[in-house]
Amino acid sequence: MANNRVDNAVIYPGSFDPITYGHINIIERALKIFRKVIVAVSHNQSGKKPFFSIEERVSIIKEIFRKEKRVVVEPFKGLLVDYIKSKSVDTVLRGLRTVADFEFELQMSLANKKMSGNVETVFMMTEGRYSFLSSSIIKEILSLGGRAEELVPDVVVRRFNERLKERKTDIVSWE
Repeated sequence: MANNRVDNAVIYPGSFDPITYGHINIIERALKIFRKVIVAVSHNQSGKKPFFSIEERVSIIKEIFRKEKRVVVEPFKGLLVDYIKSKSVDTVLRGLRTVADFEFELQMSLANKKMSGNVETVFMMTEGRYSFLSSSIIKEILSLGGRAEELVPDVVVRRFNERLKERKTDIVSWE
């Protein structure tokens, strides 16, 4: 490994809108393998409008991992390979739930490898009890008043409900 590389660190990129126990499971298990996990919260969401702002997502994840100094959380914008170069880390961690996830992630991995030959991707299967979880499902459950305490940390539920209240007060009543 080159001298300018961060020894035994991995970058875990994603939108994390919101972070789920599936994401947390991947981070916690990665800490058993890597000395440091950099959670890179992406601005880009392929045209999706995020529920939480980038600052809110970073803040929530930092709150969840506030006692774990080996987890670094920061936003990034643009190509992942450019961010990777800026961090002097050449390993990317991607969590997988299903075969469909693998097909998409394999394509992304190969594209990253083509753009930057130094990038290696490590795939980690989430534990079975989280294999159905996605941020989209969480947003659907919470926005319809469902309970998600077993699916996401309390901070996510609290911040989601606060955000919903803010958005409802922004709606003008025409009655």
